[in-house]
Amino acid sequence: MLKAIIAALSLGLAMPALAHDQGKANDRGKDVNDAASDAVDSAKDALHTDSGAEKSKRHAKKSVRSAKRKARHLKNDVKDQVSK
Repeated sequence: MLKAIIAALSLGLAMPALAHDQGKANDRGKDVNDAASDAVDSAKDALHTDSGAEKSKRHAKKSVRSAKRKARHLKNDVKDQVSK
């Protein structure tokens, strides 16, 4: 479990640095970072070692990340449709 958390964090920190292009590549970097954070949150949920306040705060942040991810994808879809 700890190895999975470490791998997720290392990917989350490394991938945004590699995604230096504008537009979709930058969004892909953000998506990778969000996915790594989601993996860490899921691992923490699986351990069941946190209090209710920490858990609700983490779930709120996860919901915000999900909403931002959906907004980025929608923005890119609209850009693709307009450019056609």
